[in-house]
Amino acid sequence: MALQPPEPEVSQMKRMHPPAPAHRSSGFTLLELLVVLVVLGLLAGIVGPKYFNQLGRSETKVARAQIGGLSKALDIYRVETGRYPSTEQGLSALVAAPSDEPRWSGPYLQKGVPQDPWGRAYVYRSPGENGDYDLLTLGKDGQPGGEGENAEITSWQ
Repeated sequence: MALQPPEPEVSQMKRMHPPAPAHRSSGFTLLELLVVLVVLGLLAGIVGPKYFNQLGRSETKVARAQIGGLSKALDIYRVETGRYPSTEQGLSALVAAPSDEPRWSGPYLQKGVPQDPWGRAYVYRSPGENGDYDLLTLGKDGQPGGEGENAEITSWQ
C-alpha cells in the first residue's frame, strides 16, 4: 500500500483557493447619480445667472452701437439734404428716397434699418425734445423708464 499525503485542513484549502469575487455589474449607483446631479445643479445655479447677466449687458452694448451708427447715417443725410428726416419719414428715409427730397443720394445704411436687440423698431422723432432729433430704444421691457436692461438707451446720453 502506498503512502498518501495527508489531507489538507479546511483552513489551508481556503488559503489555496480564495473565494471568487462577488459579481458586480458595471454602472452607477443611485447615490453616485444623485451626487452628480447635485453638483450639476450647483454649477448651473452659479454660472447661469452670470451668463444671463452678461447677455443682457451685451444687448445693451449692441443697442448703443446701433444708435451710434444710425446717428452717423442721420448726420450724413442732413449734410446732403440740409435737414434731418421728419418724424413721418422716419429712419426709412435712410434707405429709400423720400418723394419730397430731390437731394437724397443714399442709401445711407448698407443693410436697412435694424431693429433693436429686443426685436422692436427704434423710436425716432424730428425735431426732437433733446436735440435736432431723438433716437432711442425703450430697453428690454419696451416701457419708458426702468433700470439696467430695461432702461431707455438714447442718442443724447
